[in-house]
Amino acid sequence: MSWALSFNTVGVRVYSELDQRAIAERSCCRYGEMRRKHGRIERGIRRRTMGKKRREKRARGGPALAAAAEKMRSKRHTRRNSLIVIAVLFICAGIGFVGGKLLAPATTSVVEGDGIRGPQGMVWVPDGEFLMGSDHKLAQKNEGPVHKVRVTGFWMDRTHVTNAQFGEFVKATGYVTTAERRPEWETLRVQLPLGTPRPPDDVLVPGAMIFVGTEERVSLDDYSQWWAFAPGANWRHPQGPHSAIEGKDNHPVVQVSYEDVLAYAKWAGKRLPTEAEWEFAARGGLEQATYAWGDTFATQGQKMANVWEGGQTPFPVVKKMIVSAKAGGASGTTPARTFPPNGYGLYDMTGNAWQWVADWYRADFFSAQAKEKRIVNPQGPATSFDPDDRGVPTNAPKRVIRGGSFLCNSDYCLSYRPSARRGSDPYNPMSHLGFRLVMSEQDWNRRTEKSAAR
Repeated sequence: MSWALSFNTVGVRVYSELDQRAIAERSCCRYGEMRRKHGRIERGIRRRTMGKKRREKRARGGPALAAAAEKMRSKRHTRRNSLIVIAVLFICAGIGFVGGKLLAPATTSVVEGDGIRGPQGMVWVPDGEFLMGSDHKLAQKNEGPVHKVRVTGFWMDRTHVTNAQFGEFVKATGYVTTAERRPEWETLRVQLPLGTPRPPDDVLVPGAMIFVGTEERVSLDDYSQWWAFAPGANWRHPQGPHSAIEGKDNHPVVQVSYEDVLAYAKWAGKRLPTEAEWEFAARGGLEQATYAWGDTFATQGQKMANVWEGGQTPFPVVKKMIVSAKAGGASGTTPARTFPPNGYGLYDMTGNAWQWVADWYRADFFSAQAKEKRIVNPQGPATSFDPDDRGVPTNAPKRVIRGGSFLCNSDYCLSYRPSARRGSDPYNPMSHLGFRLVMSEQDWNRRTEKSAAR
């Protein structure tokens, strides 16, 4: 979605069970290889010697002894099969099944930093390998094909960065966000068709994109019908100059651009997650589940995310919108931790507000990445490519956004799924777009070492 187009149109590192299992597997492999390498001759000699002795003894004992030996072999075979069945049942219980879908091993407990054994307000996402993307019937073309990716463990903010947290940053630094500054024509020009004339200065005023909705059903192929540029909209006034965030300290901060997020991350000593890190964390240990919590949208009748539920109010109609996100159409963000966390203890990985991630957006990137033999900690493409955003050049700069928002619904974007992905103009703040950050174990260790040295 293009802000520029709107201007043009409307004027203690803790080892998890995953880690322990991986270490055990590697240890077993090394031990087995050593056994194979150094014990092969000894075992061969022993088998030949013992076999010869058994045959001689059986010949001396006659038919009775041979029958007894056969019975013993039968018992050993039955016992071995029983042990195999028990082992399979044990492994399945340890890995887990949900709705017939095999799950990746989950951590035994959520590991949350306390400022001493990890960064405050962040949870540990363990190393792991997962199937990235989706070939599900609900998936968009840009989500496939499914491909295997490995990521190194990292700390991640348990919730979106909130209004209160962003306010502390602004107070400490005096930072002025993108939406509070006059737009720069160069950042707008690249999002517009070639040859678009520069608008008058009185149009280039501080502000941001807000959701305005429609009064009746409309065709869903033109988002300019329900989005508009609002002068005076910014993180303090996310729905325009007459809105406010008083009483919403624990809501996700929105109306922040990619540039704003980088400034906050530098101040906080963190970084944006890569697209692979974000999806791995969002899945919470579930392999290829449709949603961050499983394969069913509502768990035992309980809604699991702040999204627009089109069954009661069709998107994007707002005339009779129901205010409660849990009851029907959503009018905005909800407080962090309103809905249950995923398997890693992360809240609102889908729904509530979209989240910026570090990578450039290419609609075809998964197709290219899937061709690689081994993918470890991918950093994304070097350029942008989006053929699906009408009126915007296909190579216009865009960063990936993930997770969907309170505006996502089954009729339109259906992006409250871990594999859903879109691109957005990095200088385009919006009323449904926020972020959360990550930190590597190495960065946390360096921080604690510096603190100890003072």
